[in-house]
Amino acid sequence: MKGFVREHPAFSLCGLNCALCGLHLGGHCPGCGGGEGNQSCALARCGMAHGVAYCTDCPLYPCARYEGADEEDNSFISTMHRRQDLSRMAAVGETAYLEQLSERAEVYRALEARYNDGRRKTLFRQAVNLLPLEDVRALLPALEAEVRADEDVKSRAARAAACIAKRAEQQGISLKTRKKPAQPSPTPEE
Repeated sequence: MKGFVREHPAFSLCGLNCALCGLHLGGHCPGCGGGEGNQSCALARCGMAHGVAYCTDCPLYPCARYEGADEEDNSFISTMHRRQDLSRMAAVGETAYLEQLSERAEVYRALEARYNDGRRKTLFRQAVNLLPLEDVRALLPALEAEVRADEDVKSRAARAAACIAKRAEQQGISLKTRKKPAQPSPTPEE
C-alpha cells in the first residue's frame, strides 16, 4: 500500500507474526509495511489514520475488527493468535518480542532444512508459532538426540513430526489445520 512503511515488518500492526508466515519465509512477501508487494489492507489504512504502530496503541482497541479474530481458521497460521501475540509483545516489549520471533524463525528454517520431506512445512510453521518458546528452543536438541544420522529424509521427517506432535499434545495444542467451511454454491433456479 502506498505510503505504508513500518520499521519492523516482521510483526504486523494487527498482530500477525509475519516473520513466521510461509509467504514471508519464502521471500514472497516483505511483511507488514515492508515495502513493495504489500496489498491493500483495511487495518493498515486504519492504523495510518490513527497514527499508531500497533493496534494496541489505538484508544479504540480492541475494536470490532478483532471480534472472533482468534477463532478464525488456522490455515493461515499467523492469524490464529493475533490478540494474544499483541498482548505478549506489549508485555515483553517490542525489541524482545521481535527477537523471539527471529529465534522461532531460525528454528523453523533449521527444521525445514534438516527434516522436511516436502510435506512438513505447514506442521513446522504451526509448531514454531503455537508452541511455547521453551518448547521451540528444545525441539532441535531433542530431534538431534532422537534422529539417526543414517536415516533417509522421509524417516527423519516422520520422527520429527512425531516428536513435534508429542510436544504439542503435552501442551494441549492442536497442530491440525482447520479451514473455514466452504460456502454452499447457489442452486440454479429452475
